[in-house]
Amino acid sequence: MKRFLPTFFVLMCMVLPAQAQDKTPISKDSLEVLLQTCRDYYYSHNYAKTIEVGTVLIEEATYAKNHYYAFRGYTELGHMYSWVLKDSVKGSYNGNKALEHALLSKEDSLIAWAYTSFGNKIGETGGTNAEKAIGYYKKAIDIRKKKEGGDIKNIIEYMNIGWVYVDLNKPDKAYPYLKKTKELTKIEEQSPLLLLNLDIQFARYHLLRNEYQKAILLLTEVANTAKEKDYIIQGSESNMYLAQAYEAAGYFKQANAALKEERLYKDRIFASGQQAAIEEASAKLALKNYQKDVVRAEQEKNLSEALAEKSKDLNIIMVVVSVALLIAFVIIFMLSKARKRNIIKLRETNVELTTAKEEAEKLSRLKTQFFSTVSHELRTPLYGVIGLSSLLLEDKKLKSHQNDLESLKFSADYLLALINDVLTLNKMDANGLALVSTPFQLTTLLNNIVRSFAFSLQQHNNQLHLTVDERLPNQFLGDSVRLSQILMNLVGNAVKFNENGNIWLSINLISANEDGSHTIEFVVKDDGIGVPKEKQEEIFNEFSQVENKNYNYQGTGLGLPIVMKLLQLFDSKVHLESDLGEGATFSFQLKLNELKTEQIQELSEITTEDLISEEHLFENLHVLVVDDNKINQKITQKILESKHFTCSLANDGVEAVEKVKDNEYDLILMDIHMPKMNGIEATEAIRVFNKNIPIVALTAVEVDEIRKQIIGCGMNDIILKPYDVSQFTNTILRNLSMLPNLSKTV
Repeated sequence: MKRFLPTFFVLMCMVLPAQAQDKTPISKDSLEVLLQTCRDYYYSHNYAKTIEVGTVLIEEATYAKNHYYAFRGYTELGHMYSWVLKDSVKGSYNGNKALEHALLSKEDSLIAWAYTSFGNKIGETGGTNAEKAIGYYKKAIDIRKKKEGGDIKNIIEYMNIGWVYVDLNKPDKAYPYLKKTKELTKIEEQSPLLLLNLDIQFARYHLLRNEYQKAILLLTEVANTAKEKDYIIQGSESNMYLAQAYEAAGYFKQANAALKEERLYKDRIFASGQQAAIEEASAKLALKNYQKDVVRAEQEKNLSEALAEKSKDLNIIMVVVSVALLIAFVIIFMLSKARKRNIIKLRETNVELTTAKEEAEKLSRLKTQFFSTVSHELRTPLYGVIGLSSLLLEDKKLKSHQNDLESLKFSADYLLALINDVLTLNKMDANGLALVSTPFQLTTLLNNIVRSFAFSLQQHNNQLHLTVDERLPNQFLGDSVRLSQILMNLVGNAVKFNENGNIWLSINLISANEDGSHTIEFVVKDDGIGVPKEKQEEIFNEFSQVENKNYNYQGTGLGLPIVMKLLQLFDSKVHLESDLGEGATFSFQLKLNELKTEQIQELSEITTEDLISEEHLFENLHVLVVDDNKINQKITQKILESKHFTCSLANDGVEAVEKVKDNEYDLILMDIHMPKMNGIEATEAIRVFNKNIPIVALTAVEVDEIRKQIIGCGMNDIILKPYDVSQFTNTILRNLSMLPNLSKTV
């Protein structure tokens, strides 16, 4: 603040002698210095000096008939009274005076500026004044249109009008102005903050029209940009409206996350605003003291004239003044100490928050690593159980043990499904799950689901009826794994809560769209015990189930929560119609893209039944199995030899590379985790001298975690252990069919 005092002293020396004489108008340069000094005092929170210099600027500009600087002086004082000192009466007075000088200047740009400034002031109060503010903005627009011949300079006014209409809950009136603003931003580059504020108003417009998904898309983009650029005001607002949109759309978990982000931004705004608030409070106190000093000086002058002979009373007055000054000093000192304490406390809080954040991130990484390790360790022995039980079921000599083997395989499949559900839920909670589009056949997917429930249907004496709309194509591009997981959970839920009943799985075409996509409805209906109305929301919570004393159900209560969260990835949601004792109907809609003609050949048209009926075709095909686990080697070898393949074994990547150099193989099945040299490194080494041989990965690790590495190193396909034998053989067949010398045979 001290750096402004010399300038002010010089200005007073310039102005006062002129007033003492015959009053010569001062130059524009001197008026400009007065204006800049006034602004400097304003932004340094010295409001007493702002009033002093602003008043001198107005007086000198008015005397010199310079309406521009008179307008600027009144504008600066109006801003200070309206937005800092909250004195609406003086703020309006100075605003009106500024408008008078703008009109007297007859400068269109100045008049437009005045109308915009006045609109901003009265628009802050809301209510009926909001409509008046819109009127001022429109006047500013008309003036600039006449002068500029276009709208590019009116971008702020158009956005402000749209903003006011959104505040008034009038989206239809807001839209033309927001749209116009959007068009103007494409003509001339605008500031990032203006663009973010515009997107927020568009999102609020969509919210008012209940277009929640559009609002979510816009607000998510704004929130990400605000976070990247560290715009805390826009970050707070975008997350606040994002929480409202998610809540209205039924995404309560995302709404809660957005509210947490908003609270973090508000904490930062509060922290950054504390110092400004303390400085503003100190400045207001200084202004009050200044005003008191002016009044007190006048009183002292009157007292000194009236009581010149009463020195005793004058001494008393001086003591009172001294005490008042001392009290003021003590108050300022205490405020300063309080400010320092608050700053120290804020720093300590920031350190604690940073430590807590780092600890949470560390725990999240450990949790993800733990689940990845556990999944691999559980799936490896399950591969042995499922593989051996599948082979034994095909052995005609063990027909008498058919029921026992089916029970064994069902138990292993159930355990695998449970592991997959837990892993899926963990990945979704960590936001680590994304959809992966691949070609698939709808009938194959549905038949695999029906086949998977054969044993449990028999156990519960249920019938499963499959109906597929004949108008639907068979080949699609989408995430068949997640779709299968959704249907498996819904059908499994129907089987579990039904005995001696029926289950209907229906797939219906809702619409065929021009872009080649199809909107499809999937319906799973049963005539079981049903779900009471009061429990229908609760069953979508994790670990929740409908209880019935007449039934004993097994399960974890994860199926329906996983269905709900997976459908959110598809931008869809599940609908339930049910009542107690009347069965239940679960339905959802997905938009799937039909596979283009040139892509259909990627799907093998040969089924497992075709493979079994023409096993002699593979008698001369040689497959190398690379796996460090002896049990896994044996199971894979037996499956291949049962299909009449010739099979060789390698215990690690080094041995595999040497064997491929010395022998001719038609296909390689490559494990990923092995000693000496892992599957990724072995594949890269083989691709150096053999580019054509199909290499298929065998892994028990989650595919999403390692897919890029597998495809990037040169492998052709992936088989996740433990696998279904039919899927295993079809994957091998698909990759063998890509070889020129084998495609005619296979």
